[in-house]
Amino acid sequence: MENQKSTKPRVVVIGGGFGGIRAALALSKYGVKITLIDRYNYHLFQPLLYQVATAGLSVDDIAYPIRAIVKEKKNIDFRLAKVTGVDFENKTVLMDTGTVNYDYLVIAAGGMTNYFGMKSVEENSFGMKTLDESVIIRNHILSMFELAAHEKDADKRRAFLTFVIVGGGPTGVESAGALSELVYHVLTKEYHHINFKEARIVLVEASDKLLAAMPESLREATVETLISKRVEVRMCVQVTDYDGQRLTLKGGEVIPTNTVVWGAGVRAIDLMDNLGVEQGSMRRVVVNEYLQIPNHPEAFVIGDAAHFMQDERPLPMIAPVAMQQADVAAKNIDNLLKNKELKKFAYRDVGSMATIGRNAAVVQMGNFKTHGFFAWAIWCFVHVLRLINFRNRAVVFSKWVWDYLVYERVVRIITRK
Repeated sequence: MENQKSTKPRVVVIGGGFGGIRAALALSKYGVKITLIDRYNYHLFQPLLYQVATAGLSVDDIAYPIRAIVKEKKNIDFRLAKVTGVDFENKTVLMDTGTVNYDYLVIAAGGMTNYFGMKSVEENSFGMKTLDESVIIRNHILSMFELAAHEKDADKRRAFLTFVIVGGGPTGVESAGALSELVYHVLTKEYHHINFKEARIVLVEASDKLLAAMPESLREATVETLISKRVEVRMCVQVTDYDGQRLTLKGGEVIPTNTVVWGAGVRAIDLMDNLGVEQGSMRRVVVNEYLQIPNHPEAFVIGDAAHFMQDERPLPMIAPVAMQQADVAAKNIDNLLKNKELKKFAYRDVGSMATIGRNAAVVQMGNFKTHGFFAWAIWCFVHVLRLINFRNRAVVFSKWVWDYLVYERVVRIITRK
């Protein structure tokens, strides 16, 4: 058991993502001692993971050490550990490295890829929720071209050059657009023995919409842009099986491919299943209007881990939700300490956006909507601004400018098989 000598109230924050970092920094302004726990020692800017996967950015461009983020906050202590459970009765967080007590708890543990129970897909496809997964995808894509360059069997070669992305949300759309530019604008200059007419990029979506949260005009613009980038868009198509070489669709169609990137769903991490509390959609923990776990008023859940109903539906699992919830959870802990009335949470929709590659994006903010170059410029500005450190902003911006000017992806080193 960790000894806590401080007389200040102890707050434990689980998770170093958007919600966890925001909550810890907000809490640092109050008279509390904070322990921030994460299984990784860095904060990850997940919206740009696909650019690592498609050789546009390096891992350290979109990640930053948590200790560097909180170094000026003397009341924040970081613990590198995996949380395995929570003992609500004794107010103790259980970790693979020990335990830590709390007076108040903020669970911002994030989400993981949802394969909807399809074990074969989970075992053989690529998820894209962590840095390691994105690097694996990058290495795999580049390796497929190395294999295809000298493969004489036409069927094997076409399978090497067929890339299927499952999921028509922002992850799928952005990945498909970025992969198209990598294949047709960068690699085509270097692999002289490959007939790039054999290359296929297929985007598969189970519903009849890409970017379902967007207005219809922007959804149509997205499809048109992807098609212009030589992406095959397949909607109303469900995946039923994938054995690593053959992707089977509902209805019996089979696509021979060695590459399936799964971006079709997200759920709360497995930790939520071990808490013994009520769960809602995507295994998220049900919280009340103040973001507390019912029957555990000292425990708050935010971000992808929280099932919060607004306008008769659960909020989406996106960064703006987590960050707004972090502010309210931190304020409510301060209100509890001061015996003040708690603040109800209400999400303020900040809009949505997605890029489809060079000069192409879709943006919707309230009644404002646009697509094309202007939307792409907005997307670039917003994403650079959201990066947590000036160094990351400068490096990412410079790499984007270089790529824009010369169509060059600078991170094409295969680091492991």
